[in-house]
Amino acid sequence: MESLPSLTVTQRDQILVEQQVFNIYKAFYDMPPSSQSFMLELQRENHVEYLTNGLKQLGPSFCVLDANRPWICYWILHSIALLDEFVDPELEDNTIDFLSRCQDPNGGYGGGPGQMPHLATTYAAVNSLVTLGGDKAFSSINREKVYTFLRQMKDPSGAFRMHDAGEIDVRACYTAISVASLLNILDDDLVQNVGNFILSCQTYEGGISGEPGSEAHGGYTFCGLATMILINEVYRLDLSSLIDWVVFRQGVEGGFQGRTNKLVDGCYSFWQGGVFALLKRLHSTKGEKSIPLGDGEDSGTESLQTTVSSDAKGEEGLKDDLSQGGSHSEQGDQHDTSCQVNVDNIDHSSSKRHAKVEPLFNSLALQQYILLCSQEPDGGLRDKPGKSRDHYHTCYCLSGLSVCQHSWSEDDDSPPFPGAVLGTYSNLLEPIHPLYNVVLDRYQEAHEFFTRS
Repeated sequence: MESLPSLTVTQRDQILVEQQVFNIYKAFYDMPPSSQSFMLELQRENHVEYLTNGLKQLGPSFCVLDANRPWICYWILHSIALLDEFVDPELEDNTIDFLSRCQDPNGGYGGGPGQMPHLATTYAAVNSLVTLGGDKAFSSINREKVYTFLRQMKDPSGAFRMHDAGEIDVRACYTAISVASLLNILDDDLVQNVGNFILSCQTYEGGISGEPGSEAHGGYTFCGLATMILINEVYRLDLSSLIDWVVFRQGVEGGFQGRTNKLVDGCYSFWQGGVFALLKRLHSTKGEKSIPLGDGEDSGTESLQTTVSSDAKGEEGLKDDLSQGGSHSEQGDQHDTSCQVNVDNIDHSSSKRHAKVEPLFNSLALQQYILLCSQEPDGGLRDKPGKSRDHYHTCYCLSGLSVCQHSWSEDDDSPPFPGAVLGTYSNLLEPIHPLYNVVLDRYQEAHEFFTRS
């Protein structure tokens, strides 16, 4: 008998991850209901303790992140805000003072005091200060100098460089445009030809790459889509193929992968999940636009109804899905992408109006992955089973969890219905503004401040 061909490293790694994840799920569904309830509980107090301790003091091993200190502030502060908690006044003042020392005299924020200003750490610093809120935090940002820095990073092609003589990519475009939008300093000079660069990065798969000719990637797809919305050029993208690409990034584990044939990773709960939150907020002053998914001739809602029913049936539905088997090696391609959804253009200055469409991803399955596979009971969240917790994954797993919980809400004034929140309703996190990934009420406070000042 002819032997089966040997597995590739990618296939072996995928099978190993699936086995780890489905062992966790099987153990969970074999537990009594009281134990299941505990396993699905978001360990708020432990997460807040882990995060607060990180903001106060980090160990020597973190020296490798010395150029990322504003990012650490953002990951921690945003996570705390999602949990509807606040840092104490002394720690808040210390954070504002530290970020002020990261602000370059000529504009922008570096990775630490005295370091070169960089678009990524400028984004992180501004988001941190917006999350802290209050006049002291907002007033510490020298908007005039930030604008000067953004103009200096603008390349003749229309795109942006991450730093002086640095790389040009979609991430640079997003961080620059996001900062300018948040601070109310966005103008035509900054926007000019950015859309052309983003458009050149949309790949044959439908997702967006970091630069022309590279591979479609979840982080860059979020950044590219958000940028195009912020500059009001979103309909230049091929949204049909973009949606096709992103829906197939949710795997049998329930979580998202960042690229085709890559492993599931908890951080893509936001980078991919956030794409759906952006699409939900697409509103048009000219009426609805129909975006076909796939090449089917029918308007067919079968695929959409399948997604809806699998979400609506809750924890029992998840158990049924698991009992039917979930391995890539056991299942064929069961997706039908021949449906249509109606979405409109976005008004990014207001996040209250949502398109009336159901989530295009299985939000309960993603919540299950986050709570059972990414959550560390002692605090913090991680990439996947077998990995260690860290502040980055804590931030983006919680951001993705918030997106899931609020994905069925008709507007931001309406709390999610209980069936949209996996586990106890006390798991509910604060809603975010998906264009910036800051908690919605913190965004609104900053928007009011920078609009009047």
